[in-house]
Amino acid sequence: MSVEKRVLIVDDEAPIREMIAVALEMAGYTTLEADNATTAHAMILDEQPDLVLLDWMMPGTSGIELAKRLRNDTITQDIPVIMLTAKADEDNKIQGLEQGVDDYITKPFSPRELVARLKAVLRRTTPQGQEDAITLGGLTLDPVSHRVFGDDESIELGPTEFRLLQFFMTHKERAYTRGQLLDMVWGGNVYVEERTVDVHIRRLRKALGEKFGAFVQTVRGTGYRFSTSI
Repeated sequence: MSVEKRVLIVDDEAPIREMIAVALEMAGYTTLEADNATTAHAMILDEQPDLVLLDWMMPGTSGIELAKRLRNDTITQDIPVIMLTAKADEDNKIQGLEQGVDDYITKPFSPRELVARLKAVLRRTTPQGQEDAITLGGLTLDPVSHRVFGDDESIELGPTEFRLLQFFMTHKERAYTRGQLLDMVWGGNVYVEERTVDVHIRRLRKALGEKFGAFVQTVRGTGYRFSTSI
């Protein structure tokens, strides 16, 4: 893989989480773990994993209920979900697929099968060009190497400023409110004030310098947009 994908494993049984984590890490993935749906939902909003492996039967909120919630939220609706379950009958499989689950693996399963199915789902759901470098108006952002260049000169950015710039460059010419930027860049479960966005916008502009900082434009009464048309 050209860049490590992050997979959230959601299962109330620690031995199963551990078995899956070992298999995925050996295959080159980074893993996150949650033992219930509530914790998982918070982690999904904060971490924005590339894929969620979700156990159907858990105490409290079930995996299928969490899958439905993810699909009904614009922030999480595109995150692929693979359901893990002991339920092997066709009706349950259909129910899972109707809730927008991308694949369905019945326990017990082999680590090799899991990795193969996970790779197949990621191939189907990763947008073409998501890992490609983006160049706009002489400013280049490379998501794989995590580097930014302005007219071929390296620009140093903090992690939040990098995510903010990446979001702007992949959503150019559209105005976003501070609340929308908090949801999209910081994660919907992070409780910070909207003026935090203004602080990071100032840092981003300063790091980009006068020429490229001008691409990050204030939209009065709304928020901010990224545009190379000055």
